[in-house]
Amino acid sequence: MTVISQVILQADDELRYPSSGELKSIKEFLETGVQRTRIVTTLAENEKKIVQEATKKLWQKRPDFIAPGGNAYGEKQRALCIRDFGWYLRLITYGVLAGDKEPIEKIGLVGVREMYNSLGVPVPGMVEAITSLKQASLDLLSAEDAAEAAPYFDYIIQAMS
Repeated sequence: MTVISQVILQADDELRYPSSGELKSIKEFLETGVQRTRIVTTLAENEKKIVQEATKKLWQKRPDFIAPGGNAYGEKQRALCIRDFGWYLRLITYGVLAGDKEPIEKIGLVGVREMYNSLGVPVPGMVEAITSLKQASLDLLSAEDAAEAAPYFDYIIQAMS
């Protein structure tokens, strides 16, 4: 939920107008809108490049994932893994755009560990995958934008750890 939604809901629950502190937080949120939009645009427009770089780095680091018996062995399994990279990148953009980790939690993390465990996908491997995705993404951003985007990747990594 965005800062704006939170302020409105809280003020409405308490039957009052937003406080000056709450209005200041909305102002600060709006002032970062250009940066958040720039980050999301860069990530979205470079999804294919980011996913390719992330998978390349992951396979180099963990060739056992794509070796016979590995979770990404074979065309179908590899395609599913690459699909998940794109899905997580999109999830990151939702959080960045909202300026909040709640969309990541609600849309993507509820039950993720249980799902991967039930599919026999090692969760530590997913942590390595998201770490590769993070690095490939942040490499395309300015230092300031990377610092803004990094916590959203870290949130997923921490939730999976």
